[in-house]
Amino acid sequence: MVSGGAAGATAAVAGAAAVIAQAIKASGVIVRVDARDFVSILSRNKEPLVVVAQGRWPNRGYQYLTSYKGLAFFTKCKEPLQLPGVAELITARSIWIPG
Repeated sequence: MVSGGAAGATAAVAGAAAVIAQAIKASGVIVRVDARDFVSILSRNKEPLVVVAQGRWPNRGYQYLTSYKGLAFFTKCKEPLQLPGVAELITARSIWIPG
């Protein structure tokens, strides 16, 4: 017989796994690329939309997210990227990528 505390912990772990699985389904495909490839992808898009977030301690740096041909591309780097002048920029408090 499983004690109440252990059963509750098991249910909590199962619930957390379900939430993570749902987040992955909702977010679609996210491709992690290095910063150079990210800028290259932006140059292929006529009017790129870029979401940027600046990390806080201990993960200082910058995170970037954009979409191209139905996929989401993500990168992070220590220094801000030089984005194309035509890029529409949205500043977010944070970017959370599952996994």
